[in-house]
Amino acid sequence: MELTDKKAVFLGDSITQGVGASDEDHIYLNLLANMAELCEAKNYGISGTRFARQKNGSGEPTFDLDFCRRVEDLDVDADIVVVFGGTNDFGHGDAPLGTPDDRTPDTFWGACHYLMNRLMERFYDKTVVIMTPLHRLTEDNPKGDNKPAPVATLKEYVEIIRSVAEWYSIPVLDLFASSGIQPRVPVIREAYCPDGLHPNDAGHERIAEKLYNFLLTL
Repeated sequence: MELTDKKAVFLGDSITQGVGASDEDHIYLNLLANMAELCEAKNYGISGTRFARQKNGSGEPTFDLDFCRRVEDLDVDADIVVVFGGTNDFGHGDAPLGTPDDRTPDTFWGACHYLMNRLMERFYDKTVVIMTPLHRLTEDNPKGDNKPAPVATLKEYVEIIRSVAEWYSIPVLDLFASSGIQPRVPVIREAYCPDGLHPNDAGHERIAEKLYNFLLTL
């Protein structure tokens, strides 16, 4: 697709908000805006947020502004919509996984369906892209970072995102599979993701390049 002078909106969590980047200019979406000569790249990232709704309120109220309610805030005149999240559902969300038949924001399966259905309803004639979570240090622990009981590994959350996106025929940029960022490899962690979760400037640049090349294929 042609990207020049397009308006893009980005729904996400702390990575989209810019945690880990040295300043706003180095957040992946602003790097992409320069690469692609977008007319606007609007940041809807809020740190700590998840796809699914919490059963219990978080200590940080902004963490509970889940993607399913914030999809309504996205500008309807956007040409491109990018959704990048799911790592916090794994890390500290208390919603159960649920089943593929769920359609409410109260389970992870249901939240993926609810969110992607609303994206299709609101942006049926626009370009919508889902980006899967990056790898992280704690990804194999089904208790995430601090959950009271095991739920699933990060890979299982990623597989649900992929599955639901396929059902809606939404293009997926699979960063889990192909970002080249795996913080459990020490040299990679030092170069791209020093805290084991949030990409630094070099990591954001890698995401921007991946997204730029992906959008060109659509």
